Amino acid sequence: MSEPTILSIDNGTQSVRALLFDLQGNIVAKTQVHLEAYFSEHPGWAEHDPEDYWQAVCTACQTLWAQNPGVRDTVRGVAVTTQRGTVINLDRHGKPLRPAITWLDQRRTDDVPPIGLLWKLGFKLAGVQHTINYFRGEAEANWIRAHQRDIWDQTDKYLMLSGYLNYRLCGSFVDSIGSQVGYVPFDYKKLAWAKASDWKWQALAVKPEWFPQLVTPGTRMGSINAAASAATGIPVGTPLMAAAADKACEVIGAGCQQPHIGCLSYGTTATINTTSAKYLEVTPFIPPYPSAIPGSYSTEVQIFRGYWMVNWFKQQFGHHEQNQSAQTGVAPEVLFDALVNSVPPGSMGLMLQPYWSPGIKIPGPEAKGAIIGFGDVHTRAHVYRAILEGLAYALREGKERIEKRSGVPITELRVSGGGSQSDAAMQLTADIFGLPTSRPHVYETSGLGAAIDAAVGLGLHPDFDTALKAMTRIGKTFEPVAANHATYDALYHRVYQKMYGRLQPLYRAIQQITGYPKMP
Repeated sequence: MSEPTILSIDNGTQSVRALLFDLQGNIVAKTQVHLEAYFSEHPGWAEHDPEDYWQAVCTACQTLWAQNPGVRDTVRGVAVTTQRGTVINLDRHGKPLRPAITWLDQRRTDDVPPIGLLWKLGFKLAGVQHTINYFRGEAEANWIRAHQRDIWDQTDKYLMLSGYLNYRLCGSFVDSIGSQVGYVPFDYKKLAWAKASDWKWQALAVKPEWFPQLVTPGTRMGSINAAASAATGIPVGTPLMAAAADKACEVIGAGCQQPHIGCLSYGTTATINTTSAKYLEVTPFIPPYPSAIPGSYSTEVQIFRGYWMVNWFKQQFGHHEQNQSAQTGVAPEVLFDALVNSVPPGSMGLMLQPYWSPGIKIPGPEAKGAIIGFGDVHTRAHVYRAILEGLAYALREGKERIEKRSGVPITELRVSGGGSQSDAAMQLTADIFGLPTSRPHVYETSGLGAAIDAAVGLGLHPDFDTALKAMTRIGKTFEPVAANHATYDALYHRVYQKMYGRLQPLYRAIQQITGYPKMP
């Protein structure tokens, strides 16, 4: 009899992947369907057709079976992990009413539901009224209510992308606690929908019955129904297990169960996470997110559009490497690593701060990205290395904030996401942090994390400790180079950490003069 496998469906921003994992965490088979990340009818909008997501899932699964005859019979369960914060309105027949608003969307509205005077006073006394107003203005639900009232009035369900795909697979409105990251009335401390008296219900003006039933990661949510089986080829009756959002799954897929291990994600949004058994706000009033491990939290610091900037550079200035790769067959990643390594650590004083999008607190709503230290010696290679270094500096700052709030030193790092495939990026990360930095044994850590949830829930591994020991391990470790770390340490303390404070007044002046970014 063949060894059992878990099917992970990973719906990211740029692609949908169908991944089969065995119980040792090895990829048995994989297919990938690329997506157009979004379409935009107006500047700053980012939308996607929900049916396109579903069809990509179907194509990925059907291709998996076609390319790997016989593997379908080994599947013991299915788990879904998706990009976070992408929301979908459904009517009473379960049909999408409008395109999904993705997490990349930047629209906001000033036409927001009122909140009670007592809540207003409390927020003012706590000094968080700006944070609350930001939440209300950024919420997709409030924009739809204000600008597409006909859609709002027809809405019967309001789901994260994960909840929508779960519905298409099993026919029930059910989702994982670990996937509730976004502008929804979720109580992050109690890991449940907020109580009826919570201010979030006033701030969003949504209805409790619009939201799915929530279950803990590893819980069976239902079974693959006949319609989904016909569309995807997944056998009817296969258990559908709750996983978590992609970042949460990445953390456990990289083997970061202990709070002293930091998980860096070098993806479209760059993050640093640790797993915590207790609720811990790294930034006051900004909650930790649900972990893929039941009852735990991910203490996360985000660099929004982090590795988006790397892709931007490759598109704008990487034509030479792309053309050379096409002509020689050498992977473009190898050529870009050579570009990084042609420049010394510290990029000869070129320093970058990657605040490409406004934030709530750190950075604030006026923030912009900045590059300083230009000289006539600098080339595009220096700019590229400075981008990678700037992201690592920002994540190191996040690490120190996590350590300060948790009291637990981070002593080793794991790196996942597309950027982890670059040896140059891995080495400079080790050098900037001054810590051993490891690449997990598989690149698909979010899919692996979802498979771990399913394996434990199905009883194929008895608990998460056992599952992580069996299914995760280190691929390659990069040790910091002492001389490089000394250079980076001086630049980090004496330059990088002072950049935002020195430039903040100029960012505010730019905002006042140009009106961008719009202040909440």
